[in-house]
Amino acid sequence: MKITKQEILDTALDIFAERGYDSTILKDISDRLNVTKSALYKHYESKEALWDALIDHVAQYYSENFGNAESIVIPNDMDELTELTLRQLRFTMHDETMRKVRKLFTMEQFRNERIKALAKKYFHSNIVSIYTTIFRGMAEKGLIQMDDPELLAFEYTAPISMLIQIYDREPDRESEIHRKIQEHIHYFLSVLRRDNKMEKLQK
Repeated sequence: MKITKQEILDTALDIFAERGYDSTILKDISDRLNVTKSALYKHYESKEALWDALIDHVAQYYSENFGNAESIVIPNDMDELTELTLRQLRFTMHDETMRKVRKLFTMEQFRNERIKALAKKYFHSNIVSIYTTIFRGMAEKGLIQMDDPELLAFEYTAPISMLIQIYDREPDRESEIHRKIQEHIHYFLSVLRRDNKMEKLQK
């Protein structure tokens, strides 16, 4: 039976997310794929090589689907900002690969330095960087006015990130959490609109 690298990576992610890196052996993966270990060795020479390939794949997948500060398109109004946030939210909450990745990273960030760095990036720094770029860009377009786009980005994204962590632990609360996130977005942007109008009136 022939297997592809993508099939191996998908299965490896499933098992690593279930058991963690240390508790997984190549035989676990080959058994799940219903192939011999030698079939895996044709693609990856060791568990470490497979792990490294998986992390590279995950990093590329995340960048292509979630975005980064360099590739983000600056919204032209609050409605576009809302849609961008909700699109990223749908990917984060509903994409099965990313749900498994968050589970894996949550477990392994305390044992693996590379995972720790990536977890910090995915769970915090990349999100804040994206919205810092967005708010700065919207200010340059004259759409909003503020002194500190990074602080604004943190205030906007931190409650959303916290609610997603709750969702990961309690997926049965998905509807409630999604509603709370939407309420937060609506409230935050309504305050931003109001403050922007007041500042313009004072000038």
